[in-house]
Amino acid sequence: MALTNKNITRNNNLTNKELSIQLSLNGLSFCVLNRKDQTIIALEEIPFEKKLNPLELLEKLKHIVNTNEVLQDTFDKVLVIHDNELASLVPKALFKEEFKADYLKFNTKILKSDFIAHDSIKMNDSVCVYVPYVNINNYLYDLFGAFTYKHVSTVLIESILKLEKNQDKLNFYVHVHPAHFEIVVVDKAKLVLYNRFDYKTKEDFVYYILFTAEQLALNPETLNLILLGRIEKDDPLFNIIFKYVRFVFFGRREDQFKYSLDAQPENYHTNFTLIKSL
Repeated sequence: MALTNKNITRNNNLTNKELSIQLSLNGLSFCVLNRKDQTIIALEEIPFEKKLNPLELLEKLKHIVNTNEVLQDTFDKVLVIHDNELASLVPKALFKEEFKADYLKFNTKILKSDFIAHDSIKMNDSVCVYVPYVNINNYLYDLFGAFTYKHVSTVLIESILKLEKNQDKLNFYVHVHPAHFEIVVVDKAKLVLYNRFDYKTKEDFVYYILFTAEQLALNPETLNLILLGRIEKDDPLFNIIFKYVRFVFFGRREDQFKYSLDAQPENYHTNFTLIKSL
């Protein structure tokens, strides 16, 4: 999805810099890529102390922009990733734009006034229907001019399908955030399932994973479970899942970029959707 630039002369001077910013009610992260030499020159993750509402998120974003010199730069391209639960996947053959609200109302709470957007996921002929943070889009439009926005599930599914394109087996991905996680199951490069779960305890975390595996008739003794996102080997989440699933691995972004000294990711599986969006 793209917002058209109302000031067509604003970015005539190319900077070779591209910004990707991912926003949720629990935090935000951003990175800046120097496209000329394929180097990520800024990478930052900012968690919030509590879950905000969309109005509070806007105020927090304004404060971060006003106090962070990196975000006050000029960029050739800007991508905004909306990270929320207000989304649903629809097979492209069944998608009709006039019914977008109907696709969402069965599994999420929406208001009549909500603006509903959609992304096409070409790799598996599906459509992600979702509610973006319109107040955030409006603010960033005034700040940067034209930009593109997507839902986080679009980026996650596309990125995993690209990694899986030559696989001949089933892989069960778990993409971890501090308060929620996504599950993406791919079998022989075909998407089997995408879902998102909120959790408060490690027991919640493992329950949803095992329940999903059970619904798909997958055996935890033979399942290949691949972890992405905010999780490490000494994490309680890792320890509890390793009790119940025999084969647990950490995924890799398969980066094509270099990193400056000030923009080193913690490891090969964190900031997955943010970096893969570039």
